[in-house]
Amino acid sequence: MNSPTDLSFKIKQKALELGFHKVGIAAVNDRNEPSDPGLQAWLNQGYQAEMTWMENPKRHDIRLVMPEVKSIVCVALNYYTDHKHAEGQEYAKISRYGWGQDYHKVLHKKLKTLSGWIQSQGDRIQARYYADTGPVQDKVWAERAGIGWIAKNGNVITRDYGSWVFLGEILTNLELVPDRPHTAHCGTCTRCIDACPTQAIPQPSVVDANRCIAYHTIENRAEHLPAAIVPHLQGWVAGCDICQDVCPWNQRFAQPTDVEDFQPYPWNLVPRLTELASLSDEEHNQRFTGSALRRIKPWMLRRNAQANLEQGEGE
Repeated sequence: MNSPTDLSFKIKQKALELGFHKVGIAAVNDRNEPSDPGLQAWLNQGYQAEMTWMENPKRHDIRLVMPEVKSIVCVALNYYTDHKHAEGQEYAKISRYGWGQDYHKVLHKKLKTLSGWIQSQGDRIQARYYADTGPVQDKVWAERAGIGWIAKNGNVITRDYGSWVFLGEILTNLELVPDRPHTAHCGTCTRCIDACPTQAIPQPSVVDANRCIAYHTIENRAEHLPAAIVPHLQGWVAGCDICQDVCPWNQRFAQPTDVEDFQPYPWNLVPRLTELASLSDEEHNQRFTGSALRRIKPWMLRRNAQANLEQGEGE
């Protein structure tokens, strides 16, 4: 049986071999404390809007997800490409995360392989993987595993790739050697807070979904978008990257990914608002097969595009 030090090293090497860009390990202690003390305060403010799944008690204690967990292997995958959003009010804007293949599928394939490899290293080893698919606070654990730090816009920033990374984790009953938690390096910068057109960041690292363009274009199932949000859409129909685009760490350290699956589909780079406002369900299914954007139902995409068009007409 490998020693914790040897096995920790081998797990990291295997993760990098599989194409993950960053990997770290966090320890789960035996004390009865929440994964993130700030989560309950965020919920108490109602900042989760209609995302009731954020209230799952398992988010407060990782041992409710996996009672035997001793360590969490955290990984990050760079998804940045150097394409730009089209200029002009006639174009719709889609968040970079949705430009290419569904990141869940890409991450799950790699995580499944890594989990299987970990389990093959000895008897009675458990390994369970997640990638934005369960009640696991991925950003909190990524920070504790040394992947990066939770920035003022609520995203995890890495020194190597900025915040253009997808996160995943493997829960295991192995006692591994933890990495040093990452320290914060936003300093006095408030560019993300200042740039948000809806003031959705009321305080550093706290995002109010009720005012977030990304939330409303992806998760809001109402027939109409809130009147307070529509004037500030700026062309966004699927997510919003404003707080990431203005981040100095992203402007200085973002580098193109080597993951071919994250290269943009052409129709996601220069879509016209008029086109999306009348996109049929069949056209939607054809265009967004295998895309994370399938979470946005066809009628929602039409709603988002139409809201932008109506706002443009009123200016």
